[in-house]
Amino acid sequence: QVQLADSGGGLVQPGGSLRLFCAASRSVFNIAFMGWYRQTPWKERELVAGIRSLGSTNYADSVKGRFAISRDKAKNMVYLEMNSVKPEDTAVYYCSAVEAGFTYWGPGTQVTVSS
Repeated sequence: QVQLADSGGGLVQPGGSLRLFCAASRSVFNIAFMGWYRQTPWKERELVAGIRSLGSTNYADSVKGRFAISRDKAKNMVYLEMNSVKPEDTAVYYCSAVEAGFTYWGPGTQVTVSS
């Protein structure tokens, strides 16, 4: 089982940057897949960025070149670095972990991009 706590959301201006944090209850390097998803009231939850246990990453086309996912072994943390944000990046962002056929979710953190 994995407990997740995501944080770091807030209000940011278009073109700005924000860093999201996901604290896990166990080593993130041993979890098969960890990802950041986002959801709005008018759109289904979508994968934004993911990282596998061996380190390979993948990104949604809409965020490639702007967002970066990374992890810290010592702190059991996964991060989402968000740069050059756009109003369409506004959403609730969720940290997720997939392990042994189960998917675990953090409570979500709101990101609002607005001037």
